[in-house]
Amino acid sequence: MGIGSDMYRQQILDHYKNPRNYGELDDPTFSHVGENPSCGDTIKMDVALADDGETIERVVFSGDGCAISQASASMLTSKLQGTTLAELEAMDRDDVVDMLGVDISPMRIKCAVLAEKVVQDGAKIYEGELDVETTKTEE
Repeated sequence: MGIGSDMYRQQILDHYKNPRNYGELDDPTFSHVGENPSCGDTIKMDVALADDGETIERVVFSGDGCAISQASASMLTSKLQGTTLAELEAMDRDDVVDMLGVDISPMRIKCAVLAEKVVQDGAKIYEGELDVETTKTEE
């Protein structure tokens, strides 16, 4: 682990202590909640789509949990603004791990991908492709 990984660790801590896009939208296009029971993380994602019904105009999160889950949610909200639902759907856990910039242990990967799974499931529910109350990262 060199200086680069220390820089990413600092970035994760910064996003954890000073989350970006934290809060709730007054009139979201869709909202969804998810949890990682093994760690106690809970995240709610609120998404507002642009008039085209396809482009993410604004996305915010709320909830609490470990540094990895909260930093991941904070970083993801910034990354998703301006992307389309199709681009969101195409994301996978490697995209999240790359975004975080550090190696994530198998036990922590569920924390890291929680926000991604919540917003992806929220989009699928919005599009009528999925019907779940809460997303859980437990298999």
